[in-house]
Amino acid sequence: MSIRIVLVGTTHPGNIGAVARAMKNMGIGDLVLVKPKDFPHQDATARASGATDILDAARVASSLADALTDCVYVAGASARSRTINWPSMGPRDCAERMVLESKQGNVAAVFGPEKSGLHNDDLDLCHTLLTIPTDPGFSSLNLAMAVQVLTYELRVASMLNCGPGFESEAPPASGEEMEQFYTHLKQVLTDIGFLDPENPRHLMRRLRRLFIRARPDKNEANILRGILAAIDRVKESG
Repeated sequence: MSIRIVLVGTTHPGNIGAVARAMKNMGIGDLVLVKPKDFPHQDATARASGATDILDAARVASSLADALTDCVYVAGASARSRTINWPSMGPRDCAERMVLESKQGNVAAVFGPEKSGLHNDDLDLCHTLLTIPTDPGFSSLNLAMAVQVLTYELRVASMLNCGPGFESEAPPASGEEMEQFYTHLKQVLTDIGFLDPENPRHLMRRLRRLFIRARPDKNEANILRGILAAIDRVKESG
């Protein structure tokens, strides 16, 4: 499976080792760490309990965007309610969707810091929220436990027939391509006066949600960038 586990801002190295163990139990080996507080660390090695090959191969990224640059589908784990609603899935549906999307390219599940979880800026890079249903009276899950729940469902989903995948003239636009589009779009909207940088409110976040629902492929992303470039040329000539 072309499935990646991404940990953002992990503060306890032992949790990284426990996550590696959970991943190895379920046959997933691609681990990326975004700005971990301590790594490598002996506590991570100890808690990995033999899954040190995953720790040795783990990549440390400087930002979440860097960790997801080649991904075509991303699920962000979150238990907190949000001001703007994101599409949301439970672990079983999310795992089936991730396995299906992995036929098109790399996919990832992102888990935030132990205490605060993912920020909205992190979720801007995700296609869906992954929400694990727990008892409302005691909803906090240890990081490795949350990863174990999802990786188990991924293991089950990979053994099921999840369908032939999505048909398209071109593969989905990558995370890097979409981030380049969003940067260009924001600049054009600012230049034409549609977006006020001093009072942006939630405009770009809502536009991200729109294009995440649309799921542009590479050709469509190029068309969108071409439209923005044409607007740039008209603005410069005027």
